[in-house]
Amino acid sequence: MNFKDFFLKKSAKTAGKLALAASLLLPALAPATVQAEATKSDVNRVMRDNHLAGAVLLVQNGSVKTVNYGYAWFGRRMKNGSYNVTYPAASLQKVVTGAMLVQIMNEKNHTKQQFSQYTKISRWYPKLKNARYVTVGNLLTHTSGYRTPGSESNRRKNLSENKAINWVIQKINGSWQYQTGSFNYNNSNYILLAGIIRKLTGHSYAYNFKHRIVQPLGLAHTSLRHDIPWTQSQEVSYAYLWQRKYQRPVSLPKSVASQIPGAGNMCTTPIEYYEIMLALQNGAILNQSDFKYLTHLKARKTTYSGGMYMKRDGKVKSAFGAIMDEHYGTYVQLTADNRNGIIMFVNERSQTEQQLKGLAFGLLQKIQPGTFSLN
Repeated sequence: MNFKDFFLKKSAKTAGKLALAASLLLPALAPATVQAEATKSDVNRVMRDNHLAGAVLLVQNGSVKTVNYGYAWFGRRMKNGSYNVTYPAASLQKVVTGAMLVQIMNEKNHTKQQFSQYTKISRWYPKLKNARYVTVGNLLTHTSGYRTPGSESNRRKNLSENKAINWVIQKINGSWQYQTGSFNYNNSNYILLAGIIRKLTGHSYAYNFKHRIVQPLGLAHTSLRHDIPWTQSQEVSYAYLWQRKYQRPVSLPKSVASQIPGAGNMCTTPIEYYEIMLALQNGAILNQSDFKYLTHLKARKTTYSGGMYMKRDGKVKSAFGAIMDEHYGTYVQLTADNRNGIIMFVNERSQTEQQLKGLAFGLLQKIQPGTFSLN
């Protein structure tokens, strides 16, 4: 059996496994009558009519299907969904970072390193501005007040995790910051969390990611950007310009990815990201109680907590990701029980974040009308 056949066989098994795992989760929603169905032709029509390319995972009543459209790498005529393609997840990684921190929180519960959402981060960053006021919960909910513009600007150097974290510290200490407690979505919060994970475990974020996420779940197409195996290719992003597809190709460089550990340097596929979503509640990474803790932190000022927005009174969860100067767009919106929703990884677009969410919402309405959030 060649590698491609092995992958296709594994993908089919994975889809079945995910559908079973979703059905075993304790239901968070009352059963709803499905009045319509989102089909592959619906997705293809949306992608075609809006000049998109990418991979879309539809989840309906626990049934999973993937729709791939266009090229992941036009120059090599490599199609989306090819067995060797992996996709930058951008900010969809943040919930993974939050989950690893909750894992460690549980492990340290009866040790001298015990901590909680209320612990001040001055314990790990004694020389960081305002650290004696900022809590772990503030970082997880983007309410630290910290701002570091330029974290995704290509500085054309491959940084170590430690150097990336130190750059954030230097930027914060050397510039004006918002008031602690105010919401300001910023990569710096999750980069600092990656540093706390390093300090608490004595291992790099990359080591923790591999041993806490990738290996336990048996993920074959999920890695950090600098660890993508030679057998796989990162998809290239494109813009739709001048009524022509596949313009201005640009990939996520290792240099940019190295600047944002824990905040946007993960690559994966829609089906493996869905497996992560299941694992955050079924005990493989976190259990349901842990996930609720992560997504309902006391420091939150919006519906954002621990890497996700919890909307419709907690009935649905969502997150959006993009990388500056690139054309990627990643989006997830699922019901709280993971049985309905969409995971969309786009590598060609001309749409804004809100426009892309609007297109996804049209598909979500077909999956389960009246359930999902428009934004």
